[in-house]
Amino acid sequence: MYSFDSRVRYSECSEDGRLSILALVNYLQDCSTFHSEAVGLGLDYMRKRHFAWFIAAWQIEIDELPSFDEPITTSTWCYDIRRLMASRNFTIARSGESPCVRADSLWFAFDTQERRPVRVPEGQEAYLTGESRLDMPTTQRKIAVRGPATETTPILVVEQHLDTNRHVNNAQYISMALDALAESGDQVDLHRIAVQYKNMALLGDTIVPRIHNAEHGKTIDLASPEGKSYAIVKLESE
Repeated sequence: MYSFDSRVRYSECSEDGRLSILALVNYLQDCSTFHSEAVGLGLDYMRKRHFAWFIAAWQIEIDELPSFDEPITTSTWCYDIRRLMASRNFTIARSGESPCVRADSLWFAFDTQERRPVRVPEGQEAYLTGESRLDMPTTQRKIAVRGPATETTPILVVEQHLDTNRHVNNAQYISMALDALAESGDQVDLHRIAVQYKNMALLGDTIVPRIHNAEHGKTIDLASPEGKSYAIVKLESE
């Protein structure tokens, strides 16, 4: 397990003084990249070998969001690596308390020169440290989109949406989905976020959020104007 301690910063809070969802997801992905650096498999290592780990699916459960200035510990561990996929858990906990956020995620290795998924490279077993999977439902690799949709304002991909891989960062899709939901006037008492990443949105692409009704919440299909899905985000109440 890899962990790091922090305090909830003012710049990470939404208007209610609690950790924003975007900041929450950034904590999780920062924890995984810090873990990579700690075991010697970080950004420079991957860049020299022209591969990267890309996320295929998230499942994030939120019991309560930490408040401004609260000490928190973010942790991650990889509990399974197979030929084509790795699985990783995360938690965020207040100091000395049980986790208030739990997450499960599925990842695949991607050849950044050939621009295609590849088998997990040798040496990645360094991530495995023996921890078991969290007691959470199975993370679904596919999220169903059903019924009529409400479209909200299209989003032009700009530099601030991109990460070091030059595509829209995974946390940004979740933020776009939440913004679309707010624009539509709908609300979800958010407890669970599930995401399926399908295609990479690049600088200059246009993303059209399409909101569908779903059991216990809403499903937002973030797609091109022609209907090619980049990511599907499901927002659920408890």
